[in-house]
Amino acid sequence: MSPDPEADLARLREIAMALPEAAEKVSHGAPVFYIDKGKTYAWFSHDHHGNGVTAVIVKVSGLDEHEMLVEREPERFHRPAYFRADQWIAIRVDLPDTDWDYIADRVAMSWELVAPRRLLEAGGR
Repeated sequence: MSPDPEADLARLREIAMALPEAAEKVSHGAPVFYIDKGKTYAWFSHDHHGNGVTAVIVKVSGLDEHEMLVEREPERFHRPAYFRADQWIAIRVDLPDTDWDYIADRVAMSWELVAPRRLLEAGGR
């Protein structure tokens, strides 16, 4: 579990809210970042059901990408409970070598997967 989940959330919030038309709400007790009619692109998860993990949950392009990430680094990536594996991946941010530039890229890619055409055509992020 992260020694400072509030700092992790603040970092995620800074990344997620920098994207066009970003908004934040609480859903199922967790901070969620979304655009255009509630299309979610990032969640913050801390100690979900007592699992001791702090993670950022983002969209993936499909099951192949999800499986590749989990296979490559199972200690960092996992399928978040209650989320479809073909759509979402959890990235642990409570590990000592968390790469926040990588997290920012994954959040931006997730945003692009849900962004409406008008935002993408306007230059996106």
